[in-house]
Amino acid sequence: MTPTPLANGFCFGEGPRWFEGLVWFSDMLGEAVHTVTLGGEMSTLDLAGHSPSGLGFRQDGTLLIVSTQCRQVLGYDGETVTTVADLSELVPADLGDMVIDRHGCAYVGSQARTGGVIVRVDPDRDGAERATVVADDLDFPNGMAITPDDVTLIVAESTGRRLTAFTIAADGSLSDRRVFADRLDGPPDGICLDDGGGVWAAMTLAHQFERITESGSGACTVTDRIDVGDRTAIACTLGGPEGRTLFLLSSTDAYPQRLVGTKLSRLDATIVDVPAAVLR
Repeated sequence: MTPTPLANGFCFGEGPRWFEGLVWFSDMLGEAVHTVTLGGEMSTLDLAGHSPSGLGFRQDGTLLIVSTQCRQVLGYDGETVTTVADLSELVPADLGDMVIDRHGCAYVGSQARTGGVIVRVDPDRDGAERATVVADDLDFPNGMAITPDDVTLIVAESTGRRLTAFTIAADGSLSDRRVFADRLDGPPDGICLDDGGGVWAAMTLAHQFERITESGSGACTVTDRIDVGDRTAIACTLGGPEGRTLFLLSSTDAYPQRLVGTKLSRLDATIVDVPAAVLR
């Protein structure tokens, strides 16, 4: 699998999602959210004052955006950006990635190197969104994904170099914490799931994207690797017309603060064998 460049000219890409024929991703240092067509045409939603990271869509089409340093979740309805939830009093560190379940509940990670948490933000009921800490004691929770049956959440613990799984209860709470994959080749960043149970993970310091399957008791198998040379793997998502296009975000450094003012990040694409997992 050889990646093909699709878009560049942005500072630090994060949180890619495929929605309505477009790749959506955050430019964390560029304070913007970009969309890219399969032909490489890019458009931009400016978010001055925010450092956006995780993205996700609710069923009504509302885009939720994680504002990392403000520690807020924003909402964009196609015209206006509003604050959906302020998590600053609940979290120990800046926010990072996010995933949304079929009910519109957003799971947001707070990226403490130790003692990180996941906060669930429930949809607006009676005029207010409700935020609850649903997991704690995580080692820099990063990329997250939910299985197609909507009963398992997988989170990448970057400093722990592992993938951790939780069972999602009917009320959205998380339980039955277990190791999905341990002793990974590098700190995992963004992840996505395919329909064969594989997790595509960006291995930052290993300079590659890997497809990982669970073998039990924390053991795992790497079935595929995509090397990105001297670039740093940041995040990925599956999409495209058949769900078999893997979109890859990479940069020239794993530490965003070193890249302020640059435009060296890149979005690549490649075709894989197993399509994206779709919530059923």
